Parts: sequence; structure tokens; C-alpha cells
Amino acid sequence: MLTIYPAESRYTSDHGWLKTSHSFSFADYYDPANMGFGPMRVLNDDIVQPSKGFGRHPHREMEIVSIVLKGQLEHTDSTGSTEIIRSGDVQRMSAGTGVIHSEMNPSPTEEVNFLQLWFEPEERGLTPSYEQVSYNKSELKDQLRPIVSKELGDNVAHIHQDMTIYLSELTAGGSLDFEGSPSRNVFLFVIEGDIRVEHEHIMHTRDSARISELASLRIESDTGAFFMLIDLPA
Repeated sequence: MLTIYPAESRYTSDHGWLKTSHSFSFADYYDPANMGFGPMRVLNDDIVQPSKGFGRHPHREMEIVSIVLKGQLEHTDSTGSTEIIRSGDVQRMSAGTGVIHSEMNPSPTEEVNFLQLWFEPEERGLTPSYEQVSYNKSELKDQLRPIVSKELGDNVAHIHQDMTIYLSELTAGGSLDFEGSPSRNVFLFVIEGDIRVEHEHIMHTRDSARISELASLRIESDTGAFFMLIDLPA
């Protein structure tokens, strides 16, 4: 089963300092039929203007991943972490029993574009924690590069859920195969470019797909593409 959600089907709002698109119910957008996909609860595509951002606010019992696509993001939280996240950086924060944090654009001139993803953890009551890793774009060429996973690895952020987030950059004419399990789900999100899934399903920039009951996937691109694939429980 494969369902494509075009980019324009997302809920989008413009607050001046923030332009955001929600793939799932979030904040002012509520659709009881679109509350998540497996343990995945949020995918927000945010553009924050210079010197603006999300001030200090609390979270509990959620695994939060931020992937910066352009610009830089300053993260501070009540665990004592203060970091600047740039393009090529990935942040994982386990809110656990409770954390207060802020996400601000420290640049006075450049906007920041980042993806924020929320997942339910496998267990509740975790101690809040923070982790930041980096990847080199050359590691994405025509292959799936894990950036967040329950499985430990070099420059892979650890998440408290049975899942893995991959990034990939297909070259023009490139292709790859993902070997999964029919008992699990796959979420696809095209960051830039166009891809073709299973030889027939065309996806464009910012389109997403929710896939279940498929053991493997063939992903191709005629012109090149940058995309995210998430393997997660059903």
C-alpha cells in the first residue's frame, strides 16, 4: 500500500517571522484522520526569519529530531545544551520526563529552513537528553545514509524507538533499493527534485508518501533528487 501526499496538501501558515507546513496535525491544524503514521507524530517544514525563532517552551515524552537544510539554528535547553546546528547537522532531543528548550535563528541576515520531526518513544519516563551529529553530502550519493537510529553507529544519533531515518541524494539517472519488511512502515519525503517509486509513482519536491505492507522499494531519479526515508514500526 502506497499513498502519496502532494506538497500542496500540507497545512501551511505564514506568521511573518515563520512560514511552516505541517504534514500531520499540529498546533492550529487538527485533522483526526491525520494524527500520525505509526509512532511518527510530526513533520514540520519551517522557515524562520533572521533573529527570530521559538522561545523557551516545554516538551514531554517525545523524541524530537531537527534537520537543518539551509542556514543555522541555535538550540538551548534545560539539560544545559547550547549548540549551533547548520546544514549537514542533525539534532536529536529526548524530552522524556520534561525539558524546556528554545530554537532560534541566530543570523541577523539569513533565514533558516529546517525539518522538525516528532516520534513517540518506546518507553516513557526517560531522562531528557540531547545529541548532535553531522553528515557529509558525499556520503549520500546514490545510497541511504542513516542519520538517526535505534542502532548505534558512527555519526548516527541514537533514538529511543525502533526506527531509522535515512537521507539520500540520487544523481541524475541514479537508483537504489531499500530492503524493508512487509510488517513495517516506510515514510518518504522529497526534499528537492523528483523521484520515481516502484517504477510508476512519481514524487516531486516536498511530496511525501506513506507506505506499508511492502518488503522492498525501488527508488529512481531521472534528474537527481535529495530525499528522506524513514523505516518505522507499523
